[in-house]
Amino acid sequence: MLHRKIYQLCCDGREVCIFLRDQQRWIERARILDIEGDLVTLRYELDEEDEVSAWEELVRLDSIGSISQKISCVSRLGFEPAVSDDCPEAERLDDPLEILLDSGLSKLEQADCDRQASESQAEPNANPES
Repeated sequence: MLHRKIYQLCCDGREVCIFLRDQQRWIERARILDIEGDLVTLRYELDEEDEVSAWEELVRLDSIGSISQKISCVSRLGFEPAVSDDCPEAERLDDPLEILLDSGLSKLEQADCDRQASESQAEPNANPES
């Protein structure tokens, strides 16, 4: 199963993060170049102080403990996220920031209503009828 998934990632050419169990380290932003038998060829770059070095490494399939890939990212600087044209209309957000703010306000309003309801139940009845 892992072999097939690694082969699929190799064909896609996507960047992945790979955890090597035997070395207890992560290789970030690597590309899987080739799979031959139980050997996987990886290429990645490391930024060290004032130089960038590129590495190509052969690892055994058995030593790979985990593979992850970034699906997407959104800037937190307030830019409008790009929406693909093939995104279904039902899944599109008109204004993501406005929706987030509205949902946050509705939660605050609901909490305020809940608090007022609990306070009114806790108050003794001012007009006791006997």
